[in-house]
Amino acid sequence: MLNLITAPFAGITYPLRALRLFHSHPPLRQYLIIPMVINAVVGSGLYWGLLIPGWQRIDRILNGLTLTWEQWVETLPPRLGFLVVVAVGLAGLAKVLFVVGLLLTVGFLLVQFGTLLGAPWYGQLSEKLEKMRTGQVTVVEVGIVRDLGRAIAFELKKLALALPLGLLCFGLHFIPGFGSLLATSLGLSLGILLICMDFLDPPLERRRLPFRHKLALVFRHFPVTLPFGVVCFGLVSIPFVNLLTVPLCIAGGTLLYCDRIQPTHSFDRQGSSN
Repeated sequence: MLNLITAPFAGITYPLRALRLFHSHPPLRQYLIIPMVINAVVGSGLYWGLLIPGWQRIDRILNGLTLTWEQWVETLPPRLGFLVVVAVGLAGLAKVLFVVGLLLTVGFLLVQFGTLLGAPWYGQLSEKLEKMRTGQVTVVEVGIVRDLGRAIAFELKKLALALPLGLLCFGLHFIPGFGSLLATSLGLSLGILLICMDFLDPPLERRRLPFRHKLALVFRHFPVTLPFGVVCFGLVSIPFVNLLTVPLCIAGGTLLYCDRIQPTHSFDRQGSSN
């Protein structure tokens, strides 16, 4: 019972624990340089290609809707003039929500591309952290060809998981009332789940666990993995700061695995296949 109470607070702290570890162990910082450069290149492309055009398009659409609304209100009796203020307020709120959504989307994409391109350096960092934390590193060797195949399969299986839920979210938007709220909640939950799998993957992949086993682990340890995923999703959505927070969350995921998952399960075995 006590573990269920303390686990959420522990999950929130793992990126901070990783930052503290980098501060106290300078040799670990060498594994951050190239991933940060990769994140800077990928992030710049995503922000210039998605965030800025998306903001401009949203601004034009909402300004047009507000103007149409104001013109319609002018045809109404004077006592309904307050509807103009309502329209301006709703337009401002919509802009805020859309920008938050864009930042979350860009942050999520940055993690997907950044972790894939920076995998060799993140893998080395994760091994060093596991060695420091547990005194040993477990690696099931499968060869470079199969290793590459597993990496591609992992991304495809995440896509297979996300695609039907994404279509469901799209359909929910057409339901009046709470449809959009449900779609947003489900979309955020899906993003948090995938982010969590990405940041926990290095130590799990070294043991060559099947995708379904990795997914089950995230759910089984939800009291700690859910808060960890929420915090990481927020951190990777902050422009420019996420160039550093992506490596921190990768490191935090390895620390979380060593502290919370490995002691309760034995994965150090051969023969796992994806």
